[in-house]
Amino acid sequence: MAELVAADIPDGSYVNLGIGIPELVAKFVPEGREFIYHTENGLLGMGPAPTPGQEDPELINAGKKAVTANPGASYFHHADSFAMIRGGHIDVCVLGAMQVSSDGDLANWSTGAPDAIPAVGGAMDLIAGVKTIFVTTQHTTKTGLAKLVRKCSYPLTGQKVVSRVYSDLAIIDITPEGFRLLKLAPGVTFQEVCEKTDAPLLPANES
Repeated sequence: MAELVAADIPDGSYVNLGIGIPELVAKFVPEGREFIYHTENGLLGMGPAPTPGQEDPELINAGKKAVTANPGASYFHHADSFAMIRGGHIDVCVLGAMQVSSDGDLANWSTGAPDAIPAVGGAMDLIAGVKTIFVTTQHTTKTGLAKLVRKCSYPLTGQKVVSRVYSDLAIIDITPEGFRLLKLAPGVTFQEVCEKTDAPLLPANES
């Protein structure tokens, strides 16, 4: 999933990576392209995870995981980092999700249950300030519930903000008509994805 996301990011983009699967995108930069990875705790020019034993405890991403810094990287105050986000200076953000609706609504910070531990982090700023939002997620929950739905039942992070979803089963675009298949994972059928999606799924456009 992470490699597929990286393949769709335009050359020269400023990119913020969310916690979880999105963090893995930093490992992939297609040959001939340059991405400038941003993390909201104050680093521009973030590189991939260090090799084991080479971690710097003072060099971490927003998820508190060890990262590296590419040549020319810069460090700055947390407030300056969010000024970059809120000012519209980040091109692409990759986030995880609990639910995505066919309208592009995103729920990724709380289930709304009384015992849920909210974890909104910078997500609400990111979906409001970043130009393109990609989501990486397992297609269903551990109990088999669909994450791609007609309407989110969890508290929303933002409305009509997601452009594309990368799941373990398929890549799906959010269009004015709803979910549309872009590409299937190897060995996965269109019918299988439809059965695990709680909203109509349009077939891929014929090229």
